[in-house]
Amino acid sequence: MKVYTLDEMKDKYIGPIGTPARNAHENKVSMALLGRAIRTVRKERSLTQEQLGELVGVQKAQISKLENGNHSATIDTILKVFSALKAEIEFNITVDQQALQIR
Repeated sequence: MKVYTLDEMKDKYIGPIGTPARNAHENKVSMALLGRAIRTVRKERSLTQEQLGELVGVQKAQISKLENGNHSATIDTILKVFSALKAEIEFNITVDQQALQIR
């Protein structure tokens, strides 16, 4: 029996890296992980979605969508959310195999 890696399965059933379908999938996974992080920190801070929304300047519904990974947020909104949660966020960018770091 052949064993497949996760990347092989993604390539076969979603599409190779760089294809629109694969990029959409990876983005959705990233948003789900980001949403889980927002929910975890919000709860650690004993804040409701409504309270966090007020701190950020958005509606409770937008916080809910972010936490559930159902919303594509701007970097500005993500930074505001984590700032309101008094948490740091870092973005790692690689250009021509050189890592850049944004805080």
